[in-house]
Order: sequence, then structure tokens, then C-alpha cells
Amino acid sequence: MNEIPFFHLVRESNIKNRPSPLLLMIHGFGSNEEDLFSFSRALPHELTIISLRGPVNIQNMGYAWYDISIDFKGNKIYDTQKAIDSRNKIVKCIDMCVSMYNTDKNNVTLMGFSQGSILVNAIALSYPKKINNVISLSGGIDPNIIDLSKSNLNKLNFYISHGTQDEVLPYNQAKESLDFLKNNNIDFEFQSYPVGHGVCPENFKAMLTWLNKKIL
Repeated sequence: MNEIPFFHLVRESNIKNRPSPLLLMIHGFGSNEEDLFSFSRALPHELTIISLRGPVNIQNMGYAWYDISIDFKGNKIYDTQKAIDSRNKIVKCIDMCVSMYNTDKNNVTLMGFSQGSILVNAIALSYPKKINNVISLSGGIDPNIIDLSKSNLNKLNFYISHGTQDEVLPYNQAKESLDFLKNNNIDFEFQSYPVGHGVCPENFKAMLTWLNKKIL
């Protein structure tokens, strides 16, 4: 039997008599599978929650989905090919969860933070047939890792939030990247909060309200 190609944590659904909605969590650069999973105690119990660990070991920091380095001019350099590889492997996890954890392939939500947010956006826009909802926290849109689908984009629901004081992924840069969604006529809900690179209680509450409307 195929197995999920990433180490992961699971919180099973309280639904036992039919496939349950799936929430797949993708952490940020230098973090791990426990980060977003800490939200699980407050999330709807109908969800099967799977939190994945990135394949790249960042020494003395944690894990990532692809490497980020700095060139001699101070510009960030991204391992685009590794990002695409991680994107595609995460997509395969969705199908594996159907057989391993009895999840509903027609009710799939992705949640990502920072680098994980950039990835879940790319997954949804490249494979919208497999995704219903996207929770994108403190991230952005990277066209370089998106193979934009020509169909099914209108079925996607995006909740996107960002801190106005974010210095890791600057607010203005992240907000400008949303033009990619606008230019492709994709609906999304965007909220900003007066915080840095993180999720404040008000942000979490608003996200939870949005999620409950979409999955239940």
C-alpha cells in the first residue's frame, strides 16, 4: 500500500460512518509539523487533520519544503525545482489520505503558513480539481511554481491574511502578489492585521469562522 511520502501528524475525524473532510497543513521555512498542528484542538472535530513535515532539514532550525539562500546582493534565491517537486508530492498525499484515513476527496482544505502558504496557493492553482478551500497565512503568490489550470478555478475558495508589520514576507509585496488572483478572476477574502510574521488571536478567530462556513 502506498504511504504518505512525508512524516506527519494526524488528528482523526469524529465522523466514523462516511469519509470525512480533510485539512492538510503545510508549515513554513525552518518550522515543523507540530507548528500548525497546535491549531487542531480548536478546529472542527469533523475534520481529519494531517500536518506534514517538509523534506529539507535546515540545520539547527527545523524543516522546509525548498531551500532559500541569499546572493551577494542580498537578494533571496529560491530552489524553484524543489518547490515544484514538493508541490507535486503534497498533491499525491491528498489521494493517499482517501485510502489511509478515509477522507473525502471532494472536501479538501489546505492550510499553509509562510513558505507553506506559498505552496498551498501553488497547489490549488495548479490542481484546483482536487482542492476546495485554501487558508493562506502570511505568504503570497509565486507564479514561478504555478502551472495554472485552465479549468475548475472558479470552485476554489481562498482565505488569505497577512500582518501589516511583517518583515519576513513584507505586507506590500504579499498584497501585490494577489494581483495574480485578480487577473485570473479568482475570488478570495483578504484580511490584514497589525502584527508581524504570525497569526494573532483575531486572525485565527476570523479564519475559523470562514472555515466553518466552507466545510460544514
